[in-house]
Amino acid sequence: MFASRFRVVPQLRSSAVRLVSTLHSNPSIKVFPHPQQPNSYLLSLLETVPPNPTLAIGSTTAVPPTPNSFRENLHFLSILNDVLAKHASNDPGLQSQAQALASPGGFTFIQARNQRGTGTGGAGGASAEGGPGGAGVGGWVHLSDARNPPDFGRIAWPEDILGSVEVDGSGKIIGNYQPSGTYRIVTNEGILGLSPFLREKLTDRLKEEEAKA
Repeated sequence: MFASRFRVVPQLRSSAVRLVSTLHSNPSIKVFPHPQQPNSYLLSLLETVPPNPTLAIGSTTAVPPTPNSFRENLHFLSILNDVLAKHASNDPGLQSQAQALASPGGFTFIQARNQRGTGTGGAGGASAEGGPGGAGVGGWVHLSDARNPPDFGRIAWPEDILGSVEVDGSGKIIGNYQPSGTYRIVTNEGILGLSPFLREKLTDRLKEEEAKA
């Protein structure tokens, strides 16, 4: 049933109570009836009612969203990439990956790269150009979507790689964040899943943009 796909969270607005639905697989994402398109829904990290379509993650004709039902919002994707460019290097998870790459076992990242290389350009290009990398030499690490985390020492599938950063031999992030160009907000594995740190940064930025509207 339709209702079983939602987690309903009461939100107080003045003296009235509004019910905001969230995705069961990702409660940070709110679901609203699309104000302009019948039989469609807006997905957003913001709780504002009515939602601002320009700041929504995208729209979907089915809940939960699927690759066929979902239409991404390019403006949101631009904001996402800008937030990641500014804050991804400070993400604790990505920093842990950088340290792991510089460790003696860092070669496992390169072995995985050779087995599951993602082509050229974007994150794939980063994988292909990382040189010997690992074990005190350095290379590239990828910021992956949490919906489908790769096994330890493995590289995520291209559709799950948000972007990449360069790491030196000591495990320090030295390069600018590079969007992968292959990332998909919705896949068969689920929808956008960021670390708590990056989700907070993204939500804060969306609130800033909402205040300007």
